Amino acid sequence: MEEVKGPTSLHKEEGVVDSSKVVYYDEVTKEEIYRTTSTTNHIEDEEDSPIEEVRNVVPNTDDPSLPVYTFRMWLLGIAFSCILSFVNQFFWFRNSPLMVSPLVVQLLSFPIGRFMEKVIPSHPFFNPGPFNMKEHVLITAMANCCYSTAYAVDIVVIQKLFYNEDLGWGGGLLIIWTTQFIGYGMAGVLRPYLVYPAAMIWPTNLANISLFRSFHVLDTNWTGPTRFRWFLYTFAAMFVYYWLPGYFFQILTAFSWVCWINPKNKALAQVTGASGGLGIFALAFDWATISSYLTSPLVVPWWAIANISVGFVIVAWIIAPAMYYGNVWDAQRFPILTSTLFNKDGEVWNNKLVLTSDNLLDEAAYAEYGPLRMTTFFAFTYGVGFAGVTSVLTHTLLHHGREIVEQFRQSRTGEEDIHRKLMRVYPEVPSWWYYIIFLISFGVSFAVIYAWPIHLPWWGLILAMAISIIFVLPIGIIQAITNQQPGLNVITEFIIGYALPGHPIANVTFKTYGYISMYQCLTFVSDLKLGHYTKVPPRAMFFVQTVGTFLAGLINLATARWLMETTENICTPEGYPFTCPNARTFYSASIIWGVIGPGRMFGVGSQYSATLYFFLIGFLLPIPFWFLSKRFPERKWLSYIHIPLILNSTGMMPPAMPINFSMWCATGFIFMYWLRKYRHEWWSKYNYVTSAAFDSGTAIAGLVIFGVVTGSGYTPDWWGNGGYGENGTFDNCPLASANGSSVCAIC
Repeated sequence: MEEVKGPTSLHKEEGVVDSSKVVYYDEVTKEEIYRTTSTTNHIEDEEDSPIEEVRNVVPNTDDPSLPVYTFRMWLLGIAFSCILSFVNQFFWFRNSPLMVSPLVVQLLSFPIGRFMEKVIPSHPFFNPGPFNMKEHVLITAMANCCYSTAYAVDIVVIQKLFYNEDLGWGGGLLIIWTTQFIGYGMAGVLRPYLVYPAAMIWPTNLANISLFRSFHVLDTNWTGPTRFRWFLYTFAAMFVYYWLPGYFFQILTAFSWVCWINPKNKALAQVTGASGGLGIFALAFDWATISSYLTSPLVVPWWAIANISVGFVIVAWIIAPAMYYGNVWDAQRFPILTSTLFNKDGEVWNNKLVLTSDNLLDEAAYAEYGPLRMTTFFAFTYGVGFAGVTSVLTHTLLHHGREIVEQFRQSRTGEEDIHRKLMRVYPEVPSWWYYIIFLISFGVSFAVIYAWPIHLPWWGLILAMAISIIFVLPIGIIQAITNQQPGLNVITEFIIGYALPGHPIANVTFKTYGYISMYQCLTFVSDLKLGHYTKVPPRAMFFVQTVGTFLAGLINLATARWLMETTENICTPEGYPFTCPNARTFYSASIIWGVIGPGRMFGVGSQYSATLYFFLIGFLLPIPFWFLSKRFPERKWLSYIHIPLILNSTGMMPPAMPINFSMWCATGFIFMYWLRKYRHEWWSKYNYVTSAAFDSGTAIAGLVIFGVVTGSGYTPDWWGNGGYGENGTFDNCPLASANGSSVCAIC
């Protein structure tokens, strides 16, 4: 096979000793993506995909007789969907949010399915035969609809806790379900453009399929423990270990050892402190801290980790301290890093003083109390985010423009590939099913904005949906080919902030309908393409996605309301560990973009108006690096410089702290570079399994610890837990979040 260069290209392993086996690896991640068990499996005369990457991963055969609507598929799919929805929503509220990925479901469902295959008596529904890959794909697809917490939960939380308005069960469920299902309805409409054409590759699915095939295609060269046995070993080890950072020895979550040299030195604390500081030289021995914001570093390619590391170091460890100690935008009047907002005197912003009884901006009160101020780091990361939005457009145009045009032209004029022909044996989902879902969700959305205190006018909802519909196809094409998705969150906030200033809940609702509808749509489309590759009947995929989406919304809301009603001081520093960093950042965004508005915050004459230049900077920055990569093609490292990834790397700070990034990058270096390069056999067998085991072991241990603390009310109070400071959390570097008066701010 001819080697093809590029981040998503494939190449054949050199020096294969056994001529009966040929192994293909992803060029960047070196992940094994396809293994033929015999040289006779090479297809030369038969029809195959025109895309080389797909040919090497996806078989050009199918067995339509395989059963999919089985008891074990429904039982495992629903069970895992409920578990993931609850666990991830539960941890979303915690100080170090943890996201258990569908990879855990993909790994666990296989041995459980095989076990059910052996113990359940033969039956056409309960046990129709061997647990097959199509059942496995459907279980994982259902869980994939549930693992990410619904974005609209943020609206429910901040409206109840920060704006003292309660949408209740009815309003909460409807706003969650409508924002999720509108995207699903759009996904069905886009099938002819983003799913059926061979040119729409969706590269992330290729690695996913390779893992499915590693379970269901016999590998005769396997040595050592099976993947499932290794999962059990590492799961047990992590479950036991997590009791140290999670309960008995909590200082391990943020080990600011340098700060101990002089704990009363504010500058040293701010630079080296892990909690509220820049975390230089700080350590964390807690998997939740490492993986809480950027997902597991064991599943991200090294080239991406390297780009994120560069962006993180430049922004957090070079520019941030330079701006802070240079007192840019009165930086030293505030803590060095927090999403908390302040007034001009450095006091924590009291949003109630500028709102009317309807939670709308009182301009006279704002003129007296304002202007709103944020930390220099927070403002600068907004600017970097602006640059990230425009850099995606330039980078994609330069590096993938010709490819996108050619493949989209092929998708409209080319003949059907073998996979589309094989799928024609199954009854297709009628388009009107998707139309009905979209129309019902869209119609109910009007009831939501008028029956509950949302304050979004009818034209705002239509405008939000128009933005989503206009952008979803071109962005979908970009993601299907390049694996990059330009986000609409900043654009939507800008538009509604200018059109409807002073309306915080309307602002975040507009953003959710305008941005998350598109995001959800493309998530569903990606799964539809996975089903297309694996020859899952389309109607089966339709049913599991709708069931998963329905369950996820219900369980997300139930978990959120349960925690809000039973956890004292939730979403405040005193409620540690349920400090809700994501919700508090979302709340800050509602003030910046909704209450005050982008005109006052970033417009001409405002203190932060310079950040708008980042739109232009981001648009231009990829150009010189693209030129250098073309001018010096022999320097391969230039082709891996990814400006959008570098710029968007710090998009989660805050709420994420630098220690989350530094430990994530260090762990990624160990697993995705060193182990992959020097212990490749171990890495190829166990790396992804280890990631799933660490995620699930930490999650289960965290739930058990929560039960222990809730039931006993006891937490060990000794130096290993750091003591408890003024803000209610343990902190071995108390001045890290100090403001200009060396007072620890509530942030």
